Amino acid sequence: MRFNLPAAAVLAGLAGLIAAPASVLAKPLTVCTESSPDGFDVVQYNSLVTTNASADVIFNSLVAYDEAQKKVVPSLAEKWEVSSDGLSYTFHLRPNVAFQTTDYFKPTRPLNADDVLFTFNRMLDANNPWHQVAGPSGFPHAQSMGLPKLIKSITKVDDHTVRFDLNEPNATFLSILTMGFASIYSSEYADQLLKAGKQTDLNAKPIGTGPFVLKSYTKDAIIRYDANPSFWGTKPKVEKLIYEITPDASVRAQKVKTGECQIALSPKPQDVADAKGNKSLKVVETPAFMTAFVALNTQKKPLDNPKVREALNLAFDRATYLKTVFDNTATPANNPYPPNTWSYDKAISPYPYDPAQAKKLLADAGYPNGFQTTIWTRPNGSVLNPNPKVSAELLQADFAKIGVKADVKVIEWGELIKEAKQGQHDTLFMGWAGDNGDPDNYLTPLFSCNGVKSGINFARFCDPQLDKLIAEGKETADIAQRTKDYEAAQKIIHDQALWIPLGYPTAAAITRTDVSGYSVSPFGRQNFTTVSVQ
Repeated sequence: MRFNLPAAAVLAGLAGLIAAPASVLAKPLTVCTESSPDGFDVVQYNSLVTTNASADVIFNSLVAYDEAQKKVVPSLAEKWEVSSDGLSYTFHLRPNVAFQTTDYFKPTRPLNADDVLFTFNRMLDANNPWHQVAGPSGFPHAQSMGLPKLIKSITKVDDHTVRFDLNEPNATFLSILTMGFASIYSSEYADQLLKAGKQTDLNAKPIGTGPFVLKSYTKDAIIRYDANPSFWGTKPKVEKLIYEITPDASVRAQKVKTGECQIALSPKPQDVADAKGNKSLKVVETPAFMTAFVALNTQKKPLDNPKVREALNLAFDRATYLKTVFDNTATPANNPYPPNTWSYDKAISPYPYDPAQAKKLLADAGYPNGFQTTIWTRPNGSVLNPNPKVSAELLQADFAKIGVKADVKVIEWGELIKEAKQGQHDTLFMGWAGDNGDPDNYLTPLFSCNGVKSGINFARFCDPQLDKLIAEGKETADIAQRTKDYEAAQKIIHDQALWIPLGYPTAAAITRTDVSGYSVSPFGRQNFTTVSVQ
């Protein structure tokens, strides 16, 4: 499922953070994670790692998505009503929800409607003093989801009631509010920072209502959290939570074997297989609501030519790729979202592996001798790309067979995202984890014209017909009509060959056998409140 402030400014002063009062709970939980967050002001970013380090532990949103029930459930809003015309959503806030207390902020009141208004107005109102904090690229999710256009107004009905009025009905609105970027912030804390001229502290010293309080952060090394003693929900079962940042998946697997970590996230398929034979370890896994893909930048020549993009798809040996990189634990991808999603169009045939036809298409497009391009990838593995180096080399070799000479550029994750959002890439290894089960969670951010503006549409393809279908798919709650729109959208995406779809992975984690209460989310989100260490 969230990159513009310089790292030094973003993270300044974090080392000196002091925890909130410690609670008397059980053993600490150490989790080996794959990379550093971009910051803790989650609305500025769109990486899952940042969501996991901020929204999932420090904050709460108005509503949440219950993966077991597969529906939106109350969170900071204990109930809500939707008007008969679908244009007004009225949320009733849970009473007596405390914001976190730290050495740098002590709230004087509980959560109220002012906090909700601040949270959304900073993203939607260009004149809001907090709006410019995100920099020139803005707030990526709010922009790609079209919230400035969708939301007509937000009204404080009373201290514990907020009404959102929309310009048009939107069947995905509640689902959007479950996403990490919709986390609710303290307007009182924001006012304190604004008066002191310390706006960057919102990204370095976060304050939320969530189950854990940030204690300290050392970039590329460790994040420490304490359980929030004033948390309004079910109290965490661990006293302390530690994220040990360990970029190498094999090292993460080794650390969970030796007990340095109790949970290792994003393991390689081979490490999962090895762990299943180790009596001191457990493997937790589930089919992921995720898609791995290579984005083709349609604003770069010759990738602006659909014949060229189709040729690159035909040149790709997907079977060898999935066997080599995923050890066949991922299923072949064809459409933007996984086949267990409603509206997935099974009638669309995947591009076959056909280098001869690929060469013919290149010749027809005016490139009989191929062309020069670049392949961008990250240095460290993840669920969506367990071995970036091998992945890029395989694609490079496939391209070479049809005369396309590709240089592989390995770029640090934060910089890669920043540059890719500005459209600097040619071809880009990327992946997407949906925040809920709605297909629009893929289509709007990754293929809409708003997605191009926000930078998350990595194919940078803005097509009026495709945009219309995506928009119409949100205007009704009728699943049959939405399915019709989304099937038509998938056909355009496929026929235009905007991506090279790679695979639908399995989400997995390796834990020690003394860990209980942990489950893997198909959306890549993390919930450590139910986890205990014996």
